[in-house]
Order: sequence, then C-alpha cells, then structure tokens
Amino acid sequence: MPRTKHRSQNLDRRQFLVAGGVASAAALTMHRPALAAANDRMRVAFIGVGGRGGANLAAITGTGAVDVAAICDIDSRTLGRIGEAFPKAKRFSDFRKLYDELGNDIDAAVVSTTEHTHAYATMPALQLGKHVYCEKPLAYNVDETRRITEAAAEAGVVTQMGTQIHAGNNYHRVVELIQSGAIGDVREAHVWVSRAWGLQTQAEATAHKDRLYVAARPEQAMTPPDYLDWDLWLGPAPYRPYHDVYFPGPNWYRWWDFANGTMSDLGSHWNDLPYWALQLDAPRTVEAFGIPPHPEIAPASMTAVYEYGARGDLPPVKMSWYQGTHKPQIWTDGGIPQWGSGVLFVGSRGMLLSDYGKHVLLPEDKFVDFQPPEPFVPDSPGHHKEWVLACGGEGQTASPFSYAGPLTEANHLGNVAYRVGKKIHWDAAKMECTGCPEAEPFLRREPREGWSLG
Repeated sequence: MPRTKHRSQNLDRRQFLVAGGVASAAALTMHRPALAAANDRMRVAFIGVGGRGGANLAAITGTGAVDVAAICDIDSRTLGRIGEAFPKAKRFSDFRKLYDELGNDIDAAVVSTTEHTHAYATMPALQLGKHVYCEKPLAYNVDETRRITEAAAEAGVVTQMGTQIHAGNNYHRVVELIQSGAIGDVREAHVWVSRAWGLQTQAEATAHKDRLYVAARPEQAMTPPDYLDWDLWLGPAPYRPYHDVYFPGPNWYRWWDFANGTMSDLGSHWNDLPYWALQLDAPRTVEAFGIPPHPEIAPASMTAVYEYGARGDLPPVKMSWYQGTHKPQIWTDGGIPQWGSGVLFVGSRGMLLSDYGKHVLLPEDKFVDFQPPEPFVPDSPGHHKEWVLACGGEGQTASPFSYAGPLTEANHLGNVAYRVGKKIHWDAAKMECTGCPEAEPFLRREPREGWSLG
C-alpha cells in the first residue's frame, strides 16, 4: 500500500503550518460559491490574453462550460484581436477597473499576466470569493505568495496554478513509484534544466540561443509603442522608462524588478515533481552558487541546494537545482543518461530519472523484473478542465494554491540565497531568514503608489 495519498484541495497539516496557520478550518471546507449565471455556465474574466494567456483562454473555453465575461490586456492589439473572437466580452486594459465594474457578475478569473502582477490580479478575485486559475509562478516574491496562499484558504474557492505538467500521467507514475518505496528511502534529489537565459556573456547568449543579450539597464529610454500602456504594464514595480529589452514577453523574465529568471519559471514545473513525490514542505536551509549576483538581471546559470527535514516517517532530504550550464556531478561523470533536463531521485535501493514525458529506474538491470504499484494517483481530465470541473463542484484540482504556494515560496528562496550570497536558514512561521536581515528586500517589497494587495 502507498504511504500517502495525492494532495487535495484542502490544506494538510504541514501545508497549513507553512501557510502561516491563519486560515480557519471552516474557511478551508466552506461551500464553494454558487455560479452567478442562471444557466450554470461559469462566467470568467480572463486577465492577460496574449501568449500564455491566449493558450489558457483557448483551453478553458474549449471545455465548452464557460462564458467569457471579460478580457483584459495592456496591449490594445491583443485586446482587439481577442475581442473580435469574443464580441460579448467586456474589454479592459486595467484589471482593477474590471473588478470594480464586474466583480459581482463573474464567477472566476484566469490570471496570465507577467509575474510581477500575478498577485495583484489574483487577490481581488479571492477577496470577492471567486475561483482563480493563475499562471506560474503564483506570485513575484515570498511575501506576495504567502498572502495569496492565505487569502485562497480563507476564501475557500477553487484554485489552480498553471503547472500543466502536473496533470500528466508520467508525473503521476513517478509519484507512485517514489511514495510506494520502489527505490527505498530518498535522501537526495537533483533537478536540472538546460535553458540558459539571463546574465551571461554575449558569446554564451548566442551559443545558448537566448532571446536577447543584455548586461545592464539601458541608459537610453525608448518611446513605448502606441498599442502598449506602459504604466499599467509596470503595475506595482518601480517606475523605469520603456525599452524593448523589457517588452514583449518573455524579455521581462530576466529582470529582477519583474520576475525571477529561470528558477521561478521552469522551477515551477521541474521542482514540482520532487516537491510532490517527496512531500516536501518548507526548506530549513538554502545555499546557492553561480556568478556574482547582478543588481538588475537574473543569472543564466546557477545552482541552489535545499535541505529539508524529516517529514513524518520520511527521512531528511537534500534537493539540488541546476540551471543552464550547471549540472549534477553524476550527470557530468556519465553516471546516468545525459538528458538535457531531468529530475533524479537517489534512493537507498536505486535511482529514478524522469523528465516531463518519461522515466526510468536505475540501474536498469536491477529493475528488469520490477512490478510497479497499482496506480493510486487519479488520472486528470486535463489541467484546465479539472479546474473548470472543480469550480462546478466535480472533483478537485491537483495544483491548488495550498500546494502551489509553498512550492513557489521554496523556488523564490533559491534566488534569495543566490542574491545574498550565503546560506540562508529559513523560518517559515516568521517568514524570515534567521540572522540575515539583508535578505529582507528580496522577500518583500512595497508596491508603487496606486497599487496595493489590500
């Protein structure tokens, strides 16, 4: 029998503690809000409808169970194009006005804005008691992430972070293997991604097919294109003049003021697997390595090492993250298949190597006659569809904010350790790095005037 079951929409005890313990049990189990529409079709506001937002819009409307009540984007070209496809949807460039005008007439919101505005577009929906689907990462920093996690618990609504790989059968089977003890006790895990975008030399940027090369904030400003509301795009971030090294996406991805580089982006997908399979919670310590941190730009390549304590009958575990040119030593030495990106679990009786779509038990000759456990992680109807179904009272989501919040916090802490340049000791309850006051600016920030999380 497996040791644990798949995580549900409700917080378990560890997640409750990590989330700060402020949500009441009643809030966690309260009845889901009734749909506003008379015909029980969910009325949804889509905030950010270009790029990833367009994909989310297509997937969710493709379920045939929702009406597009409103669309919002700071790019008037995108707003016009999507508006033609959904002529009954009201159009907005400022999501604050959308909530002011339509907050009582929608059932849910889908947030696909840039990373630094995720929390600001999500919080009003939660405060209004609306279901939310939010793209990854859940929020821009640890403080925003914790506040969103707590607000979702208090609201008792259906939530889902956009980690669609979480719904794939491959991840399900890996979780079953690890949690049923196929490779014994796991005390070590390694996660690596080959993408190398961010601060590096121009030659490295070319070799790694980075979207652009930039090594400093531009000294010269550019005139924003007439279709872009630059002030709204900046949102709560400190003001800076427009330049095309920030926009369009994902150029903004490398700038600390707007995002957190590869760690918070791809870490949402790749660290998800060990976080889920090993039932991780808040790390005790985090240490990071790479080139000296830049005040403006996230690194293309780096390593972060997390130490987690025992979790019930599960032993302590060390999890290492590598991005860009950094790789685990066992990979460099040829001790495992050299997949471009992967997750390696090292157990007392063997290893398991996985990527998004496949996995293998190692050494392979040892597992020739191995029989996997009976599946116990339910198959998903699809990451977007399970959210729509759960909003209608059918089933639960697999990546609710109660799970995605602590995962996002842990990812952010890898960057915090990198930016302070030393090992941090994390106090999850107090939400501070013990004895490291210099970490404070990287955990939270004051928004620009006119912006607030309430």
